[in-house]
Amino acid sequence: MEATDIIKRIRKIEITTRNLVNELFSGEYHSLFKGQGLEFSEVREYQDGDSYRQIDWNVSARMGAPYIKKFEETRELNVFFLIDTSASTLFGTRHYLKSEMITEIAGVLSFSALSNNDKVGMLLFTDQIETYIPPRKGKKAALRLLRDILYHQPKGTGTDINMAVEYIYRLIKKRSIIFVISDFLDSDYENSLKLLARKHDVVALRVIDKAEMELPKAGLLQFSDPETGEKLTVNTSSEKIRTRYRELALQQQTALEERFKRNQIDLVTIHTDESYTKELMKFFKLRIKRKNR
Repeated sequence: MEATDIIKRIRKIEITTRNLVNELFSGEYHSLFKGQGLEFSEVREYQDGDSYRQIDWNVSARMGAPYIKKFEETRELNVFFLIDTSASTLFGTRHYLKSEMITEIAGVLSFSALSNNDKVGMLLFTDQIETYIPPRKGKKAALRLLRDILYHQPKGTGTDINMAVEYIYRLIKKRSIIFVISDFLDSDYENSLKLLARKHDVVALRVIDKAEMELPKAGLLQFSDPETGEKLTVNTSSEKIRTRYRELALQQQTALEERFKRNQIDLVTIHTDESYTKELMKFFKLRIKRKNR
């Protein structure tokens, strides 16, 4: 991809995602992801209605009148993206490649975070650690995330979620919101993700294509695994084969959903031919409702 094409795509994504943030996400994001504590704001004279528990007795003794300490919510958060850039994300049969939708989702969430004065950081991974960007504030931070996702040429082709999660677990000390954005075509990462969720607020965003759930009726097709290069010819005219494929795909999806539910990690599944904004809004509203019970 030429540099001018990269710049155009970044600009297009920035405009699209900023509009979505302004119109849809800013209030929901702020309600859903609150600050992690309280910090001292001011000392002022006691007023009717104030709690006596807030009285600062040392200051009150010096001033000869009751004074209270005021605290405000610590708003600033670290928001981190673990983004799968393996070869399987370069697939798409509808409106988007999975990688393109992943980029836009990272864009809208990073601009939502920055609009709330949070810091954003990112780790790109395949079957190796590709790129790490520490959390930073400001528009430049979000634009750099988009640029690095679009510019990056992965060294690896496979997927190792366990490695990426363990890397971030060791690296990030402050409690953060961590979005893991992947197609989750991997295995043996459940335990490490469970440990990460104990330390941080983890949200899994699964981006998949409809063709990964259901074979088209298109005669003999040759399939190639983008990560391993393995090839397979399938007769998609066979109703039996298409039915079995659909059953196995649903079984895998159900098993994945059960694993995440068991470990109390939110999982949002987004299809490349559907609106990711609709799914994100549904997730935001459901989670806010759950928190307010």
